[in-house]
Amino acid sequence: MLQAGLLLLAGLLFHSAAKAEYGLNFPEPAAGVAQEIYDIHMLTMGIATVLLIIVFAIVFYSLYFHRKSRGYQADQNFHTSWFGHWSWVIVPVMVLGVDLTIAGKADIVLKKVWDVPKEENIMDVKVTGHQWWWEFDYLDHDIKVESRYIPEEQSGDLYLREVDNPLVLPTGVKIRFLHTSADVLHAFWVPELAVKKDAIPGYITETWAELNREGTFRGQCAELCGTWHSRMPIVVESVSQDKFTAWVDGQKAIKVAAAAEASADKTWSMDELMVKGKTLYETKCAACHQVTGMGLPPAFPALNGSVLTKGPIADHLNIVINGKEGTAMQPWGTLNDLEIAAIVTYERNAWDNKMGDVVQPADVKQAR
Repeated sequence: MLQAGLLLLAGLLFHSAAKAEYGLNFPEPAAGVAQEIYDIHMLTMGIATVLLIIVFAIVFYSLYFHRKSRGYQADQNFHTSWFGHWSWVIVPVMVLGVDLTIAGKADIVLKKVWDVPKEENIMDVKVTGHQWWWEFDYLDHDIKVESRYIPEEQSGDLYLREVDNPLVLPTGVKIRFLHTSADVLHAFWVPELAVKKDAIPGYITETWAELNREGTFRGQCAELCGTWHSRMPIVVESVSQDKFTAWVDGQKAIKVAAAAEASADKTWSMDELMVKGKTLYETKCAACHQVTGMGLPPAFPALNGSVLTKGPIADHLNIVINGKEGTAMQPWGTLNDLEIAAIVTYERNAWDNKMGDVVQPADVKQAR
């Protein structure tokens, strides 16, 4: 029986299929501090494995050689022996020594995690959590990116793991993350970056990372933040500095083009505004008010057939631009005039509303 058990244990340890499962571990680090955390984890697992083998070896030895069927007689004076006296001191000292070995290294790494470098050339990225999406402000480049999850029919196997706009970061550059929230507690967590920090409304907290390889790294909001907490994935796309510069130039060109389009003295047709409005609504508004416009009452009221969408246009514009105090409706005045005009036009004519109203960018400009 014992031999069969030992053979089974050896098979599990050395079989190729079992070796393949060694991949069930922390993800491969992509930053220096993350690598140090990973190394401490592996040290801890190594020590724990050795101790486990020693303890189980002693247990199995004792079970086999000290069993009654072999005629073994229990030692009634074991407690008076040298080991019986000193084991109560030796074992705790050994355990404490292992703990201090791990804790000493961990303390050094924790200081690196929380002590953000004070360097002039550090890159600042403001990370704002929303219900339920992420906003990334590249403060040194005057770029803002909104990142939302992609529905299952578009993301496939990466459902709840894929976003429309990833957080693009360069390698070889120290990056300071400034975390905050626009509503409730969120937490920014990307394991490969060793970054996990609460985003607290009204406060700014800091973490940092320096990416050392290119790749795509996925994280998640790690603070229970409401009904759609699971729909707040984070995707970091790590690229070379040259690729990052090209990406920044592309984002600035898009921003300039959008501003020029919004400021153009043009009268937009309802069809044009409805097409733009549908895309904008589904990316910025549908998380709360639903694609169907039925909302999630009572926190997020329905827009289909509501007093707001069928009431005066001025009231509708006011709440979109300025938000509503005391509710989850935040101000969307940061959108340009064309974007707000398209959203309001869409909301007043989608579903069962059919108001026939066309809101132009000039109307939004006047409402501001």
